Amino acid sequence: MTPAPGPQTGAPAAGAHRGVTAAPAPSAPGRWTDSTRRILPLAWPVVVGQVAMLSYATLDTLLVARSSAADLAALAVGGAAYITIFIGLMGVLMALAPIVGQLYGAGRHVEAGRQVHQAVYIALGLGALGSTLLLLPQPFLLLARAGPEVSERVHGYLLALACSLPASLMFTIFRAFNTAVSRPKEAMKLQLAVLLALKLPLTPLLVLGAPALGLPALGVLGCGVATAVAMWAQAIAAGVMLRRDPFYARFQLLGHGLQPPDRSALLHHLKLGVPMGAGILVEVTAFTFMALFISRLGTTPVAGHQLAINLVSVLFMVPFGLGNATGTLVAQHVGAGEWRQARRLGWHGLLVGTGLAALMGAGVYLLREPLLGLYTSDTAVLAAALPLVAWLALFHAADAAQTIAAFVLRAHKIATVPMLIYVAALWGVGLGGGYQLAFNVSGRVPTALQGAPGYWFAATAGLVLAGVALGGFMWWVFRAQQRDRGVSQPG
Repeated sequence: MTPAPGPQTGAPAAGAHRGVTAAPAPSAPGRWTDSTRRILPLAWPVVVGQVAMLSYATLDTLLVARSSAADLAALAVGGAAYITIFIGLMGVLMALAPIVGQLYGAGRHVEAGRQVHQAVYIALGLGALGSTLLLLPQPFLLLARAGPEVSERVHGYLLALACSLPASLMFTIFRAFNTAVSRPKEAMKLQLAVLLALKLPLTPLLVLGAPALGLPALGVLGCGVATAVAMWAQAIAAGVMLRRDPFYARFQLLGHGLQPPDRSALLHHLKLGVPMGAGILVEVTAFTFMALFISRLGTTPVAGHQLAINLVSVLFMVPFGLGNATGTLVAQHVGAGEWRQARRLGWHGLLVGTGLAALMGAGVYLLREPLLGLYTSDTAVLAAALPLVAWLALFHAADAAQTIAAFVLRAHKIATVPMLIYVAALWGVGLGGGYQLAFNVSGRVPTALQGAPGYWFAATAGLVLAGVALGGFMWWVFRAQQRDRGVSQPG
């Protein structure tokens, strides 16, 4: 079957009758196979781009482990501080995707470009705030109980990342905008090019040193410097692409300078972006704090947890990409006033993503022993990891469901209720319940659910609750749209 047309083909979108040059709307999706044919081309570049970014941390860890134990500890503490700060700020800027997606679906190109200008002002403010926080890492140092040697290295590492943060946030705008207009490959190309041309060759030179070139070994500081160089190169390359690629001319992004701040546009972005960022922050911290609490149980339990959570992190890239793609198409249909198609795509994306995640999780479970054997040959660590992977199929399926449902709701500019669901499910049930089980607070917890397995049981329960709640809320939103707009429920 021929794939359904993309956003550049089909019938004129809503807005054309008002004299606006409309972006042609996608044709209506039919069966779930038709939806899948449209979702996958937008999903795989996001997956590849995210894997490229994930490789930054992997590369840093492998090289710093050869430097010194103090550098490795500083990388762990500094990395936790950076991720906590960056993820929340990035989430605020990602609100640009549904805003632009709806405008693009309606064919309002110039207005979509104006939203990018307003997002730049928000990024500048967030960059100043985030860089300041990175220069004040004392809360993380106290939580990690870091000694003077580690603390000094953390300060140097975060100083370099503070310099890179504004560029990372600017590239977040570029990525969100391209996602919204169905061009995720452009961001992926730059992410891969910078990884291969700069981050990959520069990091070992700076971390381990190159005496022949007169470069001293900088340890963990070298990771930060290499990342800063890569991020600024990536941001500059994005600006060059926006200026030279004729596709972007219709949005009037460059050539006339930044447009003045628009109070209503800024407030509209923040009204959606702040709960989005908070929800993403809750999701991330639920698992970072989980690792911190499990570390109190000893070296072997936390090592086993790290193996299992790394498997989950790699698997998560697939539902994340599918969620991005589904949200993009839903936002475009909402902007075009095609509510029935938006609902159909939302459900299809959710069902396909959850089903695929269940299959992937089951496959990893069946192959758990050889897969974990790739990480380590330590029998104690393997024994600690194997019981955790037993939860992986359900854990990953529930994670995919809540992720994709959240993207669909954000495409409708709904973020506050998902944030509250995350707080209750991931912090309340997952983190709080996990603490009760892992440390046998009541004194009546079965032995099998004490320690790290208790946290994984509670985290899985929290994700299932989040997936069911977000899916149920999505159904309620769609029914409300059906009542308000008098559109028949899609099959």
